[in-house]
Amino acid sequence: MTEGAGVRGGDLPDELTAAEAGMWQAFRNGSVYDLRSGDMTVDDPHGGHPWGPERSVRARIVAWLLLDGPPALQGRVASLKLTGVRITDVLDLAGGTVVPYVELKGCRFEKEVLLPEAHFTTVRLVNCSVPRLEAARVHTEGDLHLPRCRFHNGVRLTDAQIGTDLLLNQAVVYRDRRGRSLTGDGMTVGQDLQAEMLESHGELSLRGATVGVSLSLRGSKLTNPYSRLALNAPQLTVNRTLYMTPAGLGNPLLTSGTTPARGTLVQPFECQGGIRLDDGRFGDALDFERARFTFDDDQGLSLLRVQTPELRFLGERPERGKVVLSGARIVNLVDRADSWPGPGNLHMGGFSYENLVPQGGFPLTRRLEWVAAATAEYSPEPYERLATVLRDSGEDEDAREVLLAKQRRRRETLPLAAKLWGYAQDWTVAYGYRPGRAALWMAVLWAMSSIAFSHATHTPVNGGHPPWNAALFALDLLLPVIDLGQVDVWQLRGAWQWLAAVVILLGWILATTVAAGATRLLRRS
Repeated sequence: MTEGAGVRGGDLPDELTAAEAGMWQAFRNGSVYDLRSGDMTVDDPHGGHPWGPERSVRARIVAWLLLDGPPALQGRVASLKLTGVRITDVLDLAGGTVVPYVELKGCRFEKEVLLPEAHFTTVRLVNCSVPRLEAARVHTEGDLHLPRCRFHNGVRLTDAQIGTDLLLNQAVVYRDRRGRSLTGDGMTVGQDLQAEMLESHGELSLRGATVGVSLSLRGSKLTNPYSRLALNAPQLTVNRTLYMTPAGLGNPLLTSGTTPARGTLVQPFECQGGIRLDDGRFGDALDFERARFTFDDDQGLSLLRVQTPELRFLGERPERGKVVLSGARIVNLVDRADSWPGPGNLHMGGFSYENLVPQGGFPLTRRLEWVAAATAEYSPEPYERLATVLRDSGEDEDAREVLLAKQRRRRETLPLAAKLWGYAQDWTVAYGYRPGRAALWMAVLWAMSSIAFSHATHTPVNGGHPPWNAALFALDLLLPVIDLGQVDVWQLRGAWQWLAAVVILLGWILATTVAAGATRLLRRS
């Protein structure tokens, strides 16, 4: 019998093996075709125990069923449901349209699976061993499920269109000849991309991918000792949240877990290799809670020009490598002091955030160290941004401390003369950001000049004058706006005139500082 001759009538082709004949009948019946032996060691698709002809079907027959299979039995829906089956040769469905439902569990593929530009409703490969999955531009109306599968030479999903969910929970993916584990550049996922407790050995590439709801990498381990990046996902768009957080080990295997409750045994997200999320857009948040990063000196976490309402930077401090936030735009920055890298490894040029939500102890001194760590060379912008955020949240005193720290940092870049003048301003009036100190200096100067002028030689300017009062005379010199009737009617002689000029100059400086500080206090109230 030739292929297809009696298929439309439901006849069983003569060329089928016993295992294939059983699969054929199960397909028409829509039932599960299970060839497991019952021995867990033997049935492990990832183990080394051989599966013989009694458990093997040819990939060509599988493709025949899916692309041009026999009709379903009366009252049944045709579907391919295989468990514990070995598929020999290359399964090639490239460009085909597959209508039947496909679900393979615990199966072993001898060679690669080719699905480029194929169309499916829903495809589920669960706990299968696959040499390679080639599925560029594949299209599914429903889900593409690949949980607990092992792919020995990578997965390619470039420009794939997944109608609802893409599941890669607990999958293990090894690199292909180009060094990539999973290539999903330009991929579109209608709802969730769940890759929890995924093991990626190579570069996980999601350049320009779009995820309709959330992307979960909870508890995953990304490792790439072969090149710079373990996750390469510039221009990634996630409409809700990207999770790089712990996964509860008790979660169901095929469902996405929420943030584990306190006391739950968890597996943290770990990454050994660089992460690139430049120009990413995340609709709700970018979450790094308890994430562990292991970088080389030339690697790091790059968040250039990222935009998201909330960045939760709550991972463990990376010992090496850089964190780059230059040009990023954040509304809420949720962070911990011990999550940020040290000096020289943090870059925040053009980093914009509106609110600070520190977790744990994050005093202002540590926050200033955070800014200093991001400015190996002096830049006023990070200081001014922090001061603005603090002022907008009502922390005016802290904002002044930040601006004072900015002036002190700037002073170190000035020439010697300007640096000395800066030290004088800092020591006397704290660059004007501590008006109380200026008032104290004014009081000290008034007392000293009052004592000095009590010994000064003075003559009246005209006949009618109030009695000489050294304290009022000194105060009249110090207060540039108020006239106490002493300076205009008494004239000093000799060196006392120079002392008066110095007191007038210092009075202008100190009075201006006090007035500016009072203005800020009134504005705050």
